Amino acid sequence: MRECTVMRDYASDTKIGPECFINRELSWLEFNLRVLEEAENPENPLMERLKFLAIFSSNLDEFFMVRLAGVREQAFGESAPQDQAPDGLSAIEQLKAVAKRTQDLVARQYRCLKESIGPAMAAEGFELLRYDALEGSRREHIDRFFRDRILPILTPMAVDPAHPSPRYHNRGLYLGVMLEHAEGLGPKRLFAVVQVPQVLPRIVVVPPTSPGRTSFVLLEDVVAARLPELFGGFQVRSWTSFRITRDSDLELLEQESDDMLRLIEDRLKARQRGQAVRIEIASKADESLAHMIIDAEDLHDGTGDGYSEVYRIDGPLDLTALWDLYKLPGFEKLHDKPFTPRMPRGLDRRQGDIFAAIDANDILLHHPYESFDPVVEFVTSAANDPRVLAIKQTLYRTSGDSPISRALIAAAESGKQVTALVELKARFDEANNVSWARQMERAGVHVVFGFLDLKTHCKVSMVVRNEGQRLRRYVHLGTGNYNPTTASIYTDLGLFTADEAIAEDASALFNLLTGYSQGHAWRKLVVAPNDLHRRTIELIEEQTQRAITGRPSRIFAKLNALVDHTVIEALYRASQAGVPIDIVARGICSLRPGVRGLSETIRVRSIVDRFLEHSRVYVFGPDEDAQVFLSSADWMPRNFFRRVELMFPVLAPALATRILKEILPVYLADNTRARQLDSDGVFNLLHPAPGETPVRCQIQMLEQSGPEVDSFGAAVGVAAGGDAASTGLGTAAGGRRGRVSTGRSRKSRG
Repeated sequence: MRECTVMRDYASDTKIGPECFINRELSWLEFNLRVLEEAENPENPLMERLKFLAIFSSNLDEFFMVRLAGVREQAFGESAPQDQAPDGLSAIEQLKAVAKRTQDLVARQYRCLKESIGPAMAAEGFELLRYDALEGSRREHIDRFFRDRILPILTPMAVDPAHPSPRYHNRGLYLGVMLEHAEGLGPKRLFAVVQVPQVLPRIVVVPPTSPGRTSFVLLEDVVAARLPELFGGFQVRSWTSFRITRDSDLELLEQESDDMLRLIEDRLKARQRGQAVRIEIASKADESLAHMIIDAEDLHDGTGDGYSEVYRIDGPLDLTALWDLYKLPGFEKLHDKPFTPRMPRGLDRRQGDIFAAIDANDILLHHPYESFDPVVEFVTSAANDPRVLAIKQTLYRTSGDSPISRALIAAAESGKQVTALVELKARFDEANNVSWARQMERAGVHVVFGFLDLKTHCKVSMVVRNEGQRLRRYVHLGTGNYNPTTASIYTDLGLFTADEAIAEDASALFNLLTGYSQGHAWRKLVVAPNDLHRRTIELIEEQTQRAITGRPSRIFAKLNALVDHTVIEALYRASQAGVPIDIVARGICSLRPGVRGLSETIRVRSIVDRFLEHSRVYVFGPDEDAQVFLSSADWMPRNFFRRVELMFPVLAPALATRILKEILPVYLADNTRARQLDSDGVFNLLHPAPGETPVRCQIQMLEQSGPEVDSFGAAVGVAAGGDAASTGLGTAAGGRRGRVSTGRSRKSRG
């Protein structure tokens, strides 16, 4: 890293040099490396290591389909704006750097599979067989499976002037074949393709030869072995597997439509036909065959400029197929120990009703450690309660069998006023949301889709209830989606409240989303794109001024990504003023911590573990003066300016204290799954210092026991949660815990 150009006056608006920022695309790749490191870690259960290997692949798919597709368009598109990243890299420089780093990471992923996870799986009785090695009854079993289940689906496709090249589906797995024959119909030499069926599992289980063994073959190997049968009369000279990734971002800003639902459906069809941005192909593929495919898709292969979009793979393509192995029943000992989420404090399912509980006290929910059931119950109870007059709900990502969507349908069918804001542009969940939108419309739900040029990313549910002399509004606000499935594997925070100011703001928010109603004076909620960016800068600057005047100050931010350069510059100014700043960033972080004269008081850590860290928590001020906020938004330009987002305060002192004293300090004390970022952009895995107790924050939160509760009333006890959990934010954030591993295998370089 070149020496940062540092502002001399922390109150100045002078822009800092680009070398003081980490490139966001490269930073994202280092996040995915942290995922890969969990696959490499032998301390994790074997099936969980397999899971992380699959997640690495699915993450990389999305990265290419969205982020790299956009950078590629900037680099090669004739009309695309040639924006320069805050770190100073041009689009083509980013592409080259990302390609080089990604090639290294993919090679490392396959080394992990071949040299570590593969042998460990074999030791547990798993064996991957080649079709040619099958004999006797096992061969007969697979042959029968091919005839009955595979062959009727396959379509061999010749490619010649009479049969134009098919448009390979995004992320579809194909076999490319070079054929020859001496006589008969067709040319003497022919290129052809076969799509490996996506409707069948990639892992085909073979009857075992002995107890305790699990044998399987790959679907593409079975298909490849029968290519001569598919292309009768031809000889197979060579074949290869390949897979193409396409630009899949939905471009809607410039389009007009009277029906957004139909527009999204049209764009979903177009997604399969987007520009190719990457090809994965078997490393042993014949080069002439490989280049027939590569050249037809107009992909770069590293000639001349060293930039390659071709990934030659020594192993099975598309390791997301490992999910099929992960889901095999009967291997509980190879998985993480299961757990049962506890009920949130202040709720007891055995007595009372949920609205009475919320009316009595605000309730904090910490998923997945605490059950998501009360959120579902909040909506289902409202659907069945004759006193409930209206339900208003945002839906960003829903589950396939969404109990909340079904409850909204039931409420509408019973005559309640039901409004659902369905975000059709939730990336890669568009088809699911379109389906639910159609069903809810048919049931009488008032379905709206927000704005064409803004995603509605906030998570809000509001119930209006007739309680005799008044109408009472009950609100749920969250950092995560209304999806019971992801709520069991994502860490998120939610808040139930009947606070009148928050309820009034929530009503105004829905009026904005459904009717463009504007001009509301927000009392408690901070809304993007209206005020969130401005208010975030103000809160940071307030701490800067506290430090300048000698008063205690502190900033804590737990988020998924920190990218916005204006916010980063404000944090740099705060650090120069002496504000202690702790950032827990799961993924991208473009800020450089620990730079002398610029960011010496800033610590950045990332935690990748059993659950996906997804909650956004922002704290401004030391414990005694802390303002505690939860949010749906990261500190990224898209969240501030291109989405409808919410940041909401935790007003109840007991709940704010719980966050400050029990939750955040555990994140800051983690010394086994936390990686700490240094000024060079390197994430180093922490280890316990000599004599220090190991802390793994997610396991500690799983093991914390909840307090006793009195019906749906207030908690009558507070869980201590151990030394780390009972330490205040100011104390835990102020000291350094753990020691840094400097081993090369545990580093992530940005």
